Amino acid sequence: MAVWIRRLWGAAVVGVALTGAGRAAYSAHYAQPSLPASRLSVWSGGAWREWWRSDRAQVRWGGPDSVLAGALWWRRVTSGLDWGEARLTGNGEAWRLRLIVARLDPRRVRLSLDTAFTRGRERPDWSIDRADSTVLLAVNAGQFPLALPWGWVVIGAEEFLPPGRGPLSTALVVNESGGVSWISGDSLARGRPTSGVASAFQSYPTLLATDGIIPRQLRGAGGGLDVAHRDARLAIGQSREGLVLVALTRFDGAGGALDFVPFGLTTPEMAAVMGALGARDAILLDGGISGQMLIRDPAGTRRWEGLRRVPLGLLVRGR
Repeated sequence: MAVWIRRLWGAAVVGVALTGAGRAAYSAHYAQPSLPASRLSVWSGGAWREWWRSDRAQVRWGGPDSVLAGALWWRRVTSGLDWGEARLTGNGEAWRLRLIVARLDPRRVRLSLDTAFTRGRERPDWSIDRADSTVLLAVNAGQFPLALPWGWVVIGAEEFLPPGRGPLSTALVVNESGGVSWISGDSLARGRPTSGVASAFQSYPTLLATDGIIPRQLRGAGGGLDVAHRDARLAIGQSREGLVLVALTRFDGAGGALDFVPFGLTTPEMAAVMGALGARDAILLDGGISGQMLIRDPAGTRRWEGLRRVPLGLLVRGR
């Protein structure tokens, strides 16, 4: 029972731990042992095909991995928005996972943020249930160590929360014309954009930065971040072609009947997923029991529920 409780509340524990890691001042030099032994394979062509292993982990991703990217089965939602899924297998509790990926072109769809609370700002109340019929994709955004999102948030061109500080933090910015850009580390603390920002949010830890480079804190133990903890994961990134990628993992044991159980990947493994999908920039979002996604395609509405309500959501609508 104790183990079960720890798993169910893993997202909250990781959120608090990463807040400390995000705010810590890292030493420029430290011993960097190898990552915990693990491998990732994807179901493709009727067999499991290995595409990543910790003892050969890339320091930089220069483009998508043909094995993982080629295994995704893509479905069209609308012009500028597709989604796909694949089956993964890894070590331990990651022995059966479902990977769901949304791929969107910000030149053809509109991104915005939504928030909801009860009793002022005391209790978060956002979930995918708030997505009206015009929303084609809804997903929680940011990290939620407490009732409010961590770090900088801009909603409807108005600053909702000031920036947070942390070298592993990154902000995703949507400008008034719909373009997406990224601001990494503590750059926001030295001065944030004062005009032209329609929506923005900050999250941590950074998974990929500076054209596909894995941050050194994710390359081995001892860097101030837990590289062995496993959880259901959610991340957002952007490819070199400008496409925004949102990736969610769900436990796929028992034929998907237990997909709410927060078993899954380590943070370095999720960084590998984003790199293998072709992202050059990527950040982790709050997963665990917070992770949730809704997709409306012509075949119907697909929902991956979270077990708690959160303070912030990202919405995608057609232009």
